[in-house]
Amino acid sequence: MQNTLQRLHWDLTEKIIGVYHQVHYEFGDGFLEKLCQRALVIGLRDAGLTVEEQVPVMIKFRGQTIGECVFDIVVNGLVIVEVKSCNRLEPRHRAQGMNYLRASIYEVALVFNFGPTREFDRLIYTNDRKITLAQADALRTP
Repeated sequence: MQNTLQRLHWDLTEKIIGVYHQVHYEFGDGFLEKLCQRALVIGLRDAGLTVEEQVPVMIKFRGQTIGECVFDIVVNGLVIVEVKSCNRLEPRHRAQGMNYLRASIYEVALVFNFGPTREFDRLIYTNDRKITLAQADALRTP
């Protein structure tokens, strides 16, 4: 099961990663994240993928909306893509991607760095591991 889980949306993420490498090579590093994101979106669309940008997601806690976060990119309605432009990816970047997965219906996220070090993280958090409102209510009920 672990191998199957690791391969969730594998073909799609491999295609996205390939586009990232092409765009990073062509566009370079050190630009603002917003510019890197725009270049990546162009590359993804040119590759025939469906791309949504700046996707707002309401964040809830115990059934109450507490705020909103915005995903940089969602590809084919399946994969969140978070764009960074920094020296190196840090644990907080991975945590941001995992939190996005935990707070949404998406199960796969990619975090790309457009800094001098070409690197990315592929994250998976399946919906069966996420706490539902019914489960949360059950936890609060004595």
